Amino acid sequence: MARTVNCVYLNKEAEGLAFQLYPGDLGKRIFDNVSKEAWALWQSKQTMLINEKKLNMMNVDDRKFLEEQMVNFLFEGKDVEIEGYVPQKDDE
Repeated sequence: MARTVNCVYLNKEAEGLAFQLYPGDLGKRIFDNVSKEAWALWQSKQTMLINEKKLNMMNVDDRKFLEEQMVNFLFEGKDVEIEGYVPQKDDE
């Protein structure tokens, strides 16, 4: 049976992650409060951020920036802003 969480991002009960994907206390917070669906949305935004800002995951500052964006997106309700990106409208 799938594990469910009260997802803070989607603001509803949803299927939870199978295991902790991020280390430390923040990883535990994500595991306990973020659904699979919300995590997938974050991964898409994360990929765009890494590519558009040419982030280097070996760079501590870039990892810190990405983590801040992740917390803002998943827990603070702030969307990720990517220069030049215009989201597709539903009616298109």
